[in-house]
Amino acid sequence: MTNTPGAGSTPPRVLIADDHPLYCDALRAVVPQACAGADIREATSQEEVLAAVAGAACFDLVLLDLNLPGATGLSCLHALRRLAPTTPIVVVSAVGDPKVMQDVIMGGASAFIPKSAPSQVLINALKVIIAGGTYVPTGIVAALRNADPPGHSDLTLRQRRVLELLSTGLSNKRIARELGISEITVKAHVSAIFRKLGVTNRTEAGLEARRLLDANY
Repeated sequence: MTNTPGAGSTPPRVLIADDHPLYCDALRAVVPQACAGADIREATSQEEVLAAVAGAACFDLVLLDLNLPGATGLSCLHALRRLAPTTPIVVVSAVGDPKVMQDVIMGGASAFIPKSAPSQVLINALKVIIAGGTYVPTGIVAALRNADPPGHSDLTLRQRRVLELLSTGLSNKRIARELGISEITVKAHVSAIFRKLGVTNRTEAGLEARRLLDANY
């Protein structure tokens, strides 16, 4: 369980996970503008990140670069989600592949922010996330919508679970709470489900879910 940012007199704890000194310096300058009084720690490899999160420190926010020494693909994000399932993780990356952006959001990150984004964009995003929200820039939302090829019908295990809950009438917020993931992650899954099943709304998706379940999909 993480501390609530700004609660009481305890300063929010932020972990910057990046091995580029100049960008770490930039993040150190930006974070206090979004989160006054933040207690900032740093890690420069996947091993250091996981050790920090698994240790006694309880972080309220993690800023994560995907290309850390020791990390492969989204290995650090996935490991962090297992160690700290409720801690907001903001991926700040130079990677611009829409498929990677999609995988990051579906992997449980609260935001994906390009390293090329202006500092004010990062500040605004962190304010939203620290307040309990999620943030995905408009351009990335468009990329997520177009990331999967149309007509692809195979659902991932997580998407099947989202579909099952969706078919019972649960809202995205309720599904997020049930699965322990962010609402933006649920929205990304729902969009992918719609594309893969060739449906346009939740009612059609629910009907398709029942058909698939009846067929022991």
